[in-house]
Amino acid sequence: MPGAARPLDGITVIEIAQNLAGPYAGEILARLGADVVKIERPGGGDDARGWGPPFLDGAGSSFHAVNAGKRSVALDLRDPAALARLREALARADVLVQNLRAGALEALGLGAEALRAAYPRLIYCSVSAFGPTGPLRARPGYEPMMQAFSGLMLTGGHEGDPPGRIGVPLLDYGTGMWAALGVLAALRQRERTGAGCVVDASLFETALGWLGGHFASRRIGGEVPERHPTGSSKLIPFQAFETKTGPLIVAAGNDRLFAALARALERPEWAADPRYATNAGRYEHRATLLAAIDEIMRARTKGEWLDRLEQAGVPCAPVQTLVEALEQPQAAASGMIQPVPGMDLTLMGLPLRFDGARPPIPGRAPRLGEHELPP
Repeated sequence: MPGAARPLDGITVIEIAQNLAGPYAGEILARLGADVVKIERPGGGDDARGWGPPFLDGAGSSFHAVNAGKRSVALDLRDPAALARLREALARADVLVQNLRAGALEALGLGAEALRAAYPRLIYCSVSAFGPTGPLRARPGYEPMMQAFSGLMLTGGHEGDPPGRIGVPLLDYGTGMWAALGVLAALRQRERTGAGCVVDASLFETALGWLGGHFASRRIGGEVPERHPTGSSKLIPFQAFETKTGPLIVAAGNDRLFAALARALERPEWAADPRYATNAGRYEHRATLLAAIDEIMRARTKGEWLDRLEQAGVPCAPVQTLVEALEQPQAAASGMIQPVPGMDLTLMGLPLRFDGARPPIPGRAPRLGEHELPP
């Protein structure tokens, strides 16, 4: 941050991770100021280097998104000398982030139990598909598999539609976030106790966490909430409606906002109608109400409805592409798009600010093996 030390200055992280979830945990820590040293296999390195097109500087765009500002050290961990050098680095490190297949690091003597015994201050963070316990603990898992397995894939879309993957790697990024949050908590705990600990995060558990609201509905109401392409299983109306020029999200999240919406739709009597006056009533009579709103919304353009609903104080938003979203003045004002030092490239910044300042991107993504282990 300008004029001040970043929160994790002085923290050294060894990352033995590839693809997205583990590297994203390391990326968060790097953006917060940690020195993140990425250990990669010679020759190919992280698989995500080959995920493309598009490619820049020999690596795919996904690699750049989650590895900016790190250092890359190429080590063949089957080589005893290289393994010894890594152990020396781990003795001085604060954190290890790893997402190798189950048992891989244990076979090298780098499992959590062995390293925690050798280096009591080390925080050992493992990122996996299913977590450290249970019959599936050794299975690998990629994003679409875990969206499918967890039930997340069947929360969107219309009832009866084929399953649809959420279009961003929500579980990879979410698991990386939980891993980084766990590391930060473990660092704080170490300040008090002097001891590190083992932090575990997994894609499956992240998915279950995101589905906590659905689980509560199941336990309290006895049913799994029905699927919705853009809407809510609890709030009516709270979804996209078609207009003459494209869809518009309308989010009348309480009875007061519904009354404002009814006036904007020129149906003020709805606010006093016992079928619609409360959210419970609107939910019970949702088919009739939503059909009526849909018919009205189709009569005007998206721009007309935006003006009318915003003047009425009804939350609403156009359904946009990423390009359209980035063209909005709010995107520029947010400062989320940041330059990458040393490259003609901008990337998304960390969605977090300290005293109004966003942590800068510390550097470009490393070329494979261009660095040495820290002394």
